[in-house]
Amino acid sequence: MKQLALDIGLASGPTLENFHAEGNAQAVAQLRQALAAVPSSDAPTPVYLWGAPGTGKSHLLRAAYEALRNQGAQLGWLDPRMRWPTAFDERWSAVLLDDVQRYSEAQQAAAFNWFINAMNPASGAPRWVLAAGELPPADLPLREDLRSRLAWGHVFQLQPLTEPARRAVLQQQARARGLALSAEVVDYMLSHFSRDLGSLSGLLDRLDGFALRTQRAVTVPLLKAMLQGE
Repeated sequence: MKQLALDIGLASGPTLENFHAEGNAQAVAQLRQALAAVPSSDAPTPVYLWGAPGTGKSHLLRAAYEALRNQGAQLGWLDPRMRWPTAFDERWSAVLLDDVQRYSEAQQAAAFNWFINAMNPASGAPRWVLAAGELPPADLPLREDLRSRLAWGHVFQLQPLTEPARRAVLQQQARARGLALSAEVVDYMLSHFSRDLGSLSGLLDRLDGFALRTQRAVTVPLLKAMLQGE
């Protein structure tokens, strides 16, 4: 069966608290320390997160973005979907760069400009830079000056969850929704679909909605029925 790549979007509300930090505790601790220091007179050291798809890079960037917004900060955000990046804004307290390996030439130019202005702003203290990509800085298919800037600060490789951890997270997410998720359903999800946590969480979101609409318990036949109806 073809694996499905599912986008969980922002509806699930990424936070540092709901990020399963197994194998990535040092990176999460560094982000917590940085978030506590923004804004301040001394900006935190830039952070670059890298790892395979599904290791939680975008989750952590979105979590940082929402945490800073909740503190009242204004932020710069750039990802490959933003075809026409804006100029650096002096009101920003931080700059967040997601999926940098997919940046176009225009996006690379904007990211480099943002990074330089964040580190050496026209006014005020330096701003924090948090970035993420699938490769270590030296291997990114980007212009050399941007690659070198992304390697300036803390660089963390995010590790994928083990299978027991994936199972535990799925069960935890199901309980939060009031769902009874059997081991059989979890086995089917792990053996038939993309195994990264973002995709599995997205599948669980859809399954929860389908179960509510049909007023049926979550079972493997229900999961198959949902997929057959798409």
